[in-house]
Amino acid sequence: MIYSKEVENMCVVAKGPNHGPAPIPKDISGYTHGIGWCAPQQGACKLSLNVKDGVIQEALVETIGCTGMTHSAAMASEILPGKTILEALNTDLVCDAINTAMRELFLQIVYGRTQSAFSEGGLVIGAGLEDLGKGLRSQTGTLYGTVAKGTRYLELTEGYITKQFLDKDNQVCGYEYVHLGKMMEAIKNGMDANEAVKQFTGSYGRTTAEQGIVKAIDPRKE
Repeated sequence: MIYSKEVENMCVVAKGPNHGPAPIPKDISGYTHGIGWCAPQQGACKLSLNVKDGVIQEALVETIGCTGMTHSAAMASEILPGKTILEALNTDLVCDAINTAMRELFLQIVYGRTQSAFSEGGLVIGAGLEDLGKGLRSQTGTLYGTVAKGTRYLELTEGYITKQFLDKDNQVCGYEYVHLGKMMEAIKNGMDANEAVKQFTGSYGRTTAEQGIVKAIDPRKE
């Protein structure tokens, strides 16, 4: 160990009581989620962890931003389960946004702030899948707008938007969507793709001429 001349010339003062850090509790059980972001702030991660007795038993990694984040998330979903929350904090989870999310969750968990703080033993393993709902797709919203042309609905929680309905003032008053998760599940189980699209198409708001609709537009083309 190298010391400066000033430190070498100092006399020794004995250390008093040793108030060391409290150990990370091994009995933490809770389900929690939080958000992280990457250094260039071009992407974000929502990370959900189910911890039992201090060990991560379930991890849900959802990302939005650059294309590489999705592959980083794939690796993080393998890395996280089985690690203690301290081990996970000190592990490279490949993507800045996922690492930042893990840091924020670590802070929540060690201070006892989880979504299941008042549930003895936490939540069942599989609670993360319940966050995704039927079709196991993230709850995402993709909306785009310009001053010149106004808003375009591309994807909402109901699904992929196929039509926007406009009233006499050219204001959005409804939309048509396809629930992609349910549709792909049906196709996987043998349903004809065209039939699946029809079956899992729905609408919200005012969608007919009787309700004041003047026109419908394809938000991706018109």
